[in-house]
Amino acid sequence: MDQDAPVDHYETLQVSASAEPETIHRVYRLLAQRFHPDNADTGNDTRFRLITDAYHVLTDPEQRARYDVGYQRQRQERWRLVSQAAESESDFSIERQFRLTVLEVLYTRRRLEPGEPGIFITDLEKLTGRPREHLEFTVWFLLQMKLLVKTDSSMLVITAVGVEHLEDNYQTTMQAKRLGA
Repeated sequence: MDQDAPVDHYETLQVSASAEPETIHRVYRLLAQRFHPDNADTGNDTRFRLITDAYHVLTDPEQRARYDVGYQRQRQERWRLVSQAAESESDFSIERQFRLTVLEVLYTRRRLEPGEPGIFITDLEKLTGRPREHLEFTVWFLLQMKLLVKTDSSMLVITAVGVEHLEDNYQTTMQAKRLGA
């Protein structure tokens, strides 16, 4: 993960920016229990720290207000970028090619790290250079087609159907890359 990228506390806790304090507290308790380092099955020290940091910021009214100012500014900038990208990338073949690129990233991850084959959408965003708002359609489509699944911890993982789809379309992908499409 990129150390310079701002942390999205709402994404970390899997709540909306308009979530009430009670909701944030309830979700935190569930996630903290799941990722607590003492949990032998699903414990994850790094994820637990991120969840706890997000909880502290979002439950303190002053910290949340300061955080929300930067968060809203970042969202506006991302939407501006997405709008420009949508205007210049309305071609269906570009989206199709991008879906294959996402599958290729997840395929590589599964092959190289079979014990942890998943990638968070924030990491996929950094790897592909596309803002999350632009990735959402692609991920939605791939999930609907059952080419990927989302784990309990919200990681994206390629399925066997996704591997087969990528392999079936590999030649098309390579030809398009060579032609600069």
